[in-house]
Amino acid sequence: MRPQAPKGTYDVLPDDQPRWRHLTDTVRRVLGRAGAQELTTPIIEHAEVFEKAVGDAADLVVQKEMYTFEDRGGRRLTLRPELTAGVLRAFIERGMHTWPSPVKLWSAGPAFRAENVQRGRYRQFHQVNLEIVGADGALADAEAIALMADLLRELGLRTTVLKVGSVGDPDDRARYNAYLRDALAPHEARLSPASRERLRLNPMRVLDSKDDGDQALVAPLQRPLDLLGDDARAHFDAVLSHLRDWGIDVDVDPAIVRGLDYYRRTAFEVHYTGIGAQSALGGGGRYDGLVRQLGGPDVPGIGWALGVERLFDALAEEGVTLPERGRPLVYLVALDEIAVGEMADLARRLRGEFHVEHGYVKRNPTKGLRDADRSGATYAVLRGDRERRADGVVVKHLASGDQVDVATELLADRLRPAHTTQNAAIR
Repeated sequence: MRPQAPKGTYDVLPDDQPRWRHLTDTVRRVLGRAGAQELTTPIIEHAEVFEKAVGDAADLVVQKEMYTFEDRGGRRLTLRPELTAGVLRAFIERGMHTWPSPVKLWSAGPAFRAENVQRGRYRQFHQVNLEIVGADGALADAEAIALMADLLRELGLRTTVLKVGSVGDPDDRARYNAYLRDALAPHEARLSPASRERLRLNPMRVLDSKDDGDQALVAPLQRPLDLLGDDARAHFDAVLSHLRDWGIDVDVDPAIVRGLDYYRRTAFEVHYTGIGAQSALGGGGRYDGLVRQLGGPDVPGIGWALGVERLFDALAEEGVTLPERGRPLVYLVALDEIAVGEMADLARRLRGEFHVEHGYVKRNPTKGLRDADRSGATYAVLRGDRERRADGVVVKHLASGDQVDVATELLADRLRPAHTTQNAAIR
């Protein structure tokens, strides 16, 4: 049996690497201009970090989506299912609460969930995260949302829909959960099995069900935004005011519910309808109390995550051109055995300035030029006995077929002007 990657995972091949670098570079540029610093955390954490963060009622726990195991020392470890909890663990452990506030941190990398595999949903997936820790006002919420919009625009997405709502303060959530329990209890048997469990543990999550029957039952009910307390309402109105002032278009979504239970007040999602049912590219919200819940100081925070795979789907659907893998400027062809070593030596000298590749065995001109063309090079440089006696090489422009004899010692000088365009024949 041929080896295969585990279900729900995939390889990022060389031709795909430039777009990943482009994404990370764009994140670094956009978020860095706002003062966000890059943080890299381990992909494994002690299981209690996530168990404390997401709570017993989250789908990650209820539906057993976390990859948790014991190491040889009997310690329970988990492959991170999301990045926020690990970032906040680092915030606590490294004493970042003593840094100038707020602390803005961004991260990118893989996460893992034992989910059903479908388009845009994998068991190993990748996220870009932003966390703003230490600011409790509506201005921080608006800035977080605005930075998400800025990043998507910089990447080239123009037709996203940004939905903003509020899940209220803890008292608001408790009041709304009680309302849902009372409203749905008479219809519990008609709920999907997952939503019956949600109704018991965290009724608000029923609103997020993808089951058509569940949605029909909740359709006539009030939404979290309808039952906000005065403080949460004022906070939400202030967030919307800032976004309007900055010219950022948002849709108010009274039913918005985030998938993790640590959110408070502001919640938001961004959607791109062109990629099908899994249209959410990401989202986030305010999580005051989470740092304290993890064992740190009582500092507020807000953050978001974008799914990289869905971002790439949306960019492809929108026709955004992403960088491609770099091609060599020159491919060196050895026409005899002596030239094999000579071309390897020449390649090492030229690589101080240029992308250069070479063959490892002698070739006749026809096969050597075929190798050069397959490499994607602009020029083929050939050397055999005739060229050696003249202490030179033949430089062939592969697109036009033009070729010229060049002294070996002058090759770099002749390549240098062509390097700026990578399409002109050498004269």
